[in-house]
Amino acid sequence: MAMNRFDDSSLIRACRSQHHQQVPVWFMRQAGRSLPEYRAVRGSGSILEAIADPDRATEITLQPVRRYGVDAAILFSDIVVPAHAVGFGVDVVPGTGPVIKQRFSGRDDLNRLRPLDPESDTPYVIETVKRLVNTLDVPLIGFAGAPFTVASYLVEGGPSRHHERTKSLMVSDQDLWHELMHRLADLAIASLLSQVAAGASVVQLFDSWAGILSPAMYRRFVAPHSARVLQALGETGVPRIHFGVGTGEILKQMADCGSEVVGVDFRVPIDAARQRVGSHQALQGNLDPAIVLAGEVAAVEAAREVLNRNDSHPGFIFNLGHGVLPATDPEVLARVVQVVHDEGRARRMDG
Repeated sequence: MAMNRFDDSSLIRACRSQHHQQVPVWFMRQAGRSLPEYRAVRGSGSILEAIADPDRATEITLQPVRRYGVDAAILFSDIVVPAHAVGFGVDVVPGTGPVIKQRFSGRDDLNRLRPLDPESDTPYVIETVKRLVNTLDVPLIGFAGAPFTVASYLVEGGPSRHHERTKSLMVSDQDLWHELMHRLADLAIASLLSQVAAGASVVQLFDSWAGILSPAMYRRFVAPHSARVLQALGETGVPRIHFGVGTGEILKQMADCGSEVVGVDFRVPIDAARQRVGSHQALQGNLDPAIVLAGEVAAVEAAREVLNRNDSHPGFIFNLGHGVLPATDPEVLARVVQVVHDEGRARRMDG
């Protein structure tokens, strides 16, 4: 396994549950609408246009590192970039999210999901990663959407409350479902491997909507495909984070898919999550992003509660339980970072 220049960083050591002095912190959606500097650079077009511009994507990725002093940058991109790049017909509509021009509805639609060739399909992602790695003094996190969450957008045609089309396809045509998931896993693997080859030090697999499934459905229809993605990345040696929302009932199954870190949303306390997952895997989370809107006093109190529940376990990365909300005051997040750095300490596993 090749040595990474960030292997001794607090983030990488926390991912591997190794002893380090200071609890690392970063935030999902830390580069985004809550930052005035983001709004100044982002432009008025589709977010996919900004992602495809390495100048803008690099600058937007760097902004929260400069402002907050967080311990990692996360690539400015989107989980639907691979599907968009192979021509499936995806856009990201402000205020709505991913919208599909012609949704996935049958076997013929598999032909619209050709393999991803990152060098020719997403060269802008590779270029952005390379620029960031040459600039950053903290690790860069690459990411992809997990097969299930991307499938839910393609099948539903956009965001959904009940995912009725997705669940119906799962049980009514299981062969087609697994073939769809297989192809989406291939897209995620190709995208993530290209990000790691370009220099990303950590990867996160976002299964945002996995929490809408029962444990039995997750085990049968989703877990094998997420596990295949994570296994493929395991060969690179970079730490892997597996995250979903509303996943309290399937945390152990998500952990068993094979990752160094399990992301925990704000619904499950860190100490309870560790009982479910076990002490051998690191956890990431899980301040409720809505609490940050209540101001500095409330946010700091809640952050300290998360730290207390972690009980100085070395396998811990402080984060929100989901993404930064657009109305968030950046100064409150900056104060949370300061508190985590000042008060978050990791004990040795043997003492």
